[in-house]
Amino acid sequence: MPNVAGRFGRLGWLWLSVLVLVIDQASKHYFEGSLTMYQQIVVIPDYFSWTLAYNTGAAFSFLADSSGWQRWLFALIAIVVSAVLVVWLKRLGRDETWLAVALALVLGGALGNLYDRIALGHVIDFILVHWQNRWYFPAFNFADSAISVGAVMLALDMFKSKKTGEAVHD
Repeated sequence: MPNVAGRFGRLGWLWLSVLVLVIDQASKHYFEGSLTMYQQIVVIPDYFSWTLAYNTGAAFSFLADSSGWQRWLFALIAIVVSAVLVVWLKRLGRDETWLAVALALVLGGALGNLYDRIALGHVIDFILVHWQNRWYFPAFNFADSAISVGAVMLALDMFKSKKTGEAVHD
């Protein structure tokens, strides 16, 4: 019997994308209303703080110092990637739950940051991981976290053996 999830593939996992989007936007709204730019609220001394930062670039502020064209480039990339992820979800089989979750997480995060980029011209970041006052990881947000977890899941999925003829179940 074919390994299909029906006409709509694994689009049922879009609820997870919507959840990521809602949590991301709600958390950004909260921190933007609660903090001033670069203000820090220490949560775990020397390790973790809340802060407010705007990122006009991509990951790790890539191209943030450009003149503004990058806003539309990154928005276009996010739209194309989101469309590809939806098509991929639709084509997944019933046994590909792990992959469906990974794609849904990446999609929800991409949509959260896409909204910021189009509506605001920048992405709101508020999570700051650091070590004392010596090392700071670039500030990030819930969408970035969902994208990262989904990407790790996608990478792990590549290591699953599907060529051996054994059925792999999630």
